[in-house]
Amino acid sequence: MRGAAEIGAGERMDRIYAPQRLIYDVTRRHYLLGRTGLVRGLRPPSGGHVLEIACGTAWNLIQAADQYRDARFYGLDVSSAMLETARRSIARRGLCGRMTLARADATCFDPVQLFGRRDFDRVFISYALSMMPDWVGALEQAAGVVAADGALHILDFGQCEDLPVAVRSLLFSWLARFSVTPIPDLASGIQRVAVSGRFEARTAQLHRGYAIWVELQRAAGSDGIRAELPDCHMPRIR
Repeated sequence: MRGAAEIGAGERMDRIYAPQRLIYDVTRRHYLLGRTGLVRGLRPPSGGHVLEIACGTAWNLIQAADQYRDARFYGLDVSSAMLETARRSIARRGLCGRMTLARADATCFDPVQLFGRRDFDRVFISYALSMMPDWVGALEQAAGVVAADGALHILDFGQCEDLPVAVRSLLFSWLARFSVTPIPDLASGIQRVAVSGRFEARTAQLHRGYAIWVELQRAAGSDGIRAELPDCHMPRIR
């Protein structure tokens, strides 16, 4: 049974995105920068299992499925309206046999109940943490379902530190209309999860701080080392 918080979050997302879900992919490609690089950097193992948290219309999952043809894909989202659009897109691409979707809250889902798996080789979250009031809980939940030798990839809005103040203000005001709030202490939250979950963390600021990219690689014996990478370049995962 779904809790009241999950129902409330789902209804809130449906109110925001149900009217625009049919044009979501066309409009978002202009400012959800770095998603192609995020997918390119996943590189799941042969026959691997990949989970996207807050999958929305499944645009990312479909791109990943096209690129990694021997992997299996899973997606969850709290919005039933977005999942309806996602399922139609997946069916049109003939990917139903390789992809499973479920409605769930990113902060408190049971992967075994939803997908019959405890963990995944790759878990990723694209431009979604900044929409979640409990983004820390979602981050911890995501880290908890990463396989022993797996990785968690994150892409989200940064603080736009190196962009003109007027541009930053206009962008943040626009994002607020869609219940999106770039997280000022995202880096520190990621560091805490890296240390507690024994991940090695790699981060990069993209496009003058417009976005932040993160890879948390599960590594036995790691102390959660965080390496800053050059601005504006999506790192390639070895």
